[in-house]
Amino acid sequence: MKSKNSLLTLIAALAMVAVLFQACGNDSGPKELNIESMTVGGADLNAATSPEDVAVDATIEVTFNSDIKAETATSANITLVQDYDDSMIPIDISVEGATLTIDPEIDLGTGALYQLNLTAGLLNSDDQPLAQTSRTFTTTGTFSPPGMIANWTFEGTADDQAGSYNPTANGVVDIEYTASRNSAAGQAATFNGNTSIIEIPNGDDLITTDDFTISFWVKANSDHMNADGNPAGHFVMGLGAHMGLQFEIFGNYDGAKFAIQYEHAEGSAAEDMWFPAEATDANSGGWQGWDYARSLSVEEMQAKLKDNWLHVTYTFNGAERKGILYYDGEIMKSFDFDLWPEGDAKRTVSGMTYAGNEPDVVNELAFGFIHSRAGTMWDQEPWGGYDFPGANHFKGQLDDIKIYHKVLTETEIRLMYESEE
Repeated sequence: MKSKNSLLTLIAALAMVAVLFQACGNDSGPKELNIESMTVGGADLNAATSPEDVAVDATIEVTFNSDIKAETATSANITLVQDYDDSMIPIDISVEGATLTIDPEIDLGTGALYQLNLTAGLLNSDDQPLAQTSRTFTTTGTFSPPGMIANWTFEGTADDQAGSYNPTANGVVDIEYTASRNSAAGQAATFNGNTSIIEIPNGDDLITTDDFTISFWVKANSDHMNADGNPAGHFVMGLGAHMGLQFEIFGNYDGAKFAIQYEHAEGSAAEDMWFPAEATDANSGGWQGWDYARSLSVEEMQAKLKDNWLHVTYTFNGAERKGILYYDGEIMKSFDFDLWPEGDAKRTVSGMTYAGNEPDVVNELAFGFIHSRAGTMWDQEPWGGYDFPGANHFKGQLDDIKIYHKVLTETEIRLMYESEE
């Protein structure tokens, strides 16, 4: 009898365990939301150290332990922040079950730190929140802000690395690719001062814009002479000369200038960003529209422009009608069309433009001369005709030319210079 009772007790106990097990197995309570994995361009965002050398077009993928509530996967709860200026990168967000995919809508800048933030507003299908989570990663290369329209790095080629502004088949003449300013910079395009030129078609598209930035490294050789044996100026680059855009270094290396065509209410007109040694502004006897000028001595200016690498940046803000010139990441000179005389058409400038006409000039951006060979302007001038070896051809090196249709900030320009020097 005792054995029978023991057996009944054991059966009852096993039944109770089965009931409890079944109850646990059918637990319908809410499931917590946790991250199982995070990657950016295939690199682990959950690793002990933040990923580096991430591609600028990398996709971020986050996998959770439960399905995501799609309506909570929004830019209010998921952000990608550019570290140096705290700006938000526009992102496309998609959800498939427990997987969250984040695609930046633009290519990220190079050599920049980014932070991904996921907030507690992100919920799973059980309405359980995610604990606040942040991860960082750094993109590949030296620092450049996002949004480049064109970029010539001259690593053995004159092709545009950011877009489609490549030279034509016959548009690269007597260019050598030699060591640049440092090992990290790789190669630069080297110009012989007589015949070297690179010609980019449809260059007018590059400067027809309200907001503009051009940045590049240049080294001008002082052994560049004209037909009389005197130092020659350097036409570093030109797009229809002053009918579009040009940059030149003076023959005695005591200054340089941009000449650019600007659109205004009555048509267009050229204006020089003239930066000589001992520059003046409106507060020191200069033109009323020049609101700042750094006064470098002749020796200081020559140290920048002669036989040394110089980082040059020019920006134009169409809404503010303001142009700024930077050398080595520092403001050298600026002007403001709003300070021009009352009634002057340039007070209505809205942006940059191209006003060239054939056969004088052609809409090709030339590196190494003031305009492309197809133009006839100044053909008979010993300083301005491409066929004259003693003309103001550029002799030296160019590297890392970047064009943006936006105004880079002083911080961005300084960081770009510091990362590339």
